[in-house]
Amino acid sequence: MGAVSSRLPVFPWDRLEPYKSTAAAHADGIVDLSVGTPVDPVPAVIQKALADAANSPGYPTVWGTAALRDALTGWAGERLGARGLAHTNVLPVVGSKELVAWLPTQLGLGPGDKVAYPRLAYPTYEVGARLAGAEPVVYDEPTELDPTGLKLLWLNSPSNPTGRVLGAEELRRTVAWAREHGVLVFSDECYLELGWEADPVSVLHPDVCGGSYDGIVAVHSLSKRSNLAGYRAAFLAGDATVLGELLQIRKHGGMMVAAPVQAATVAALGDTAHVAEQRERYARRRTALRTAFEAAGFRIEHSEASLYLWATRDEPCWDTVGDLAKRGILVAPGEFYGSAGERFVRIAFTASDERVDAAVRRLAE
Repeated sequence: MGAVSSRLPVFPWDRLEPYKSTAAAHADGIVDLSVGTPVDPVPAVIQKALADAANSPGYPTVWGTAALRDALTGWAGERLGARGLAHTNVLPVVGSKELVAWLPTQLGLGPGDKVAYPRLAYPTYEVGARLAGAEPVVYDEPTELDPTGLKLLWLNSPSNPTGRVLGAEELRRTVAWAREHGVLVFSDECYLELGWEADPVSVLHPDVCGGSYDGIVAVHSLSKRSNLAGYRAAFLAGDATVLGELLQIRKHGGMMVAAPVQAATVAALGDTAHVAEQRERYARRRTALRTAFEAAGFRIEHSEASLYLWATRDEPCWDTVGDLAKRGILVAPGEFYGSAGERFVRIAFTASDERVDAAVRRLAE
């Protein structure tokens, strides 16, 4: 019974619980800047679409409704610059984490195969490789990887945790290298609409892919840009052959996005006003927290996009976590994202305005 779980690392967030308890004991309550979960309301236009579709007694389809596929291809064309996308180039998924964790298994990878991801990265890339029995491999520069046995290459721009953005030239070079060596590229672009000091570009943009989607797939989520983490709404866009294979597998596995969530996704992708409003909220919180942490002696690196500040006081990350927890502020230790992060912490600016203001006051004390 424990054979599969024994392949996996300790669930990182369990290690943060004692520090969470310390922070929660603060007289003014905890300021949780760790996980990065949305706290603002789901936009009314999306709630209405969900409610209007609530009477959905039948099974939804794995591929989604035609209206959903129209919304996905239309948004990707307008927002990402992806040209000529057909319905076969998109696929809804039950949240992006599920996709990341199970993709290597669904691709048929296993022992002898390699899955590569950035040295500082979302831990589920490694988990996905290990669940499939494949070998996880980290990189600093993807084109310097040994392509032998490499079947899946993860890109992540804007990065979680660092907020680093890969430019079009860097992405183009990586895509060309991967195609030359027959390596499938999945680009995690879930924070693409949250660029602050950079304008993130998709791997599907013609400047990157040359107008061809062969061997590349982009991963997108509505969790952050539309406050839909609780809806588990995400999708893939790119290589039709790869997505067609995943569609067949996911049909057998019953991996269906709930029908009301499909309707909500259509509404979310069709409305830009709520995205702009949410960006303004995050921009204010980002500025307030960055100013406060820098004044408190922290150095911020990268962080030009995403929902996080990548910060350090040039000390072990757990020392930083412990000190901040005593002030009632909870952050994520950089070690969660790889050993290269052991002297950093990740600070989410997804807390409410009131909690962000509380953190700013405490940091100034």
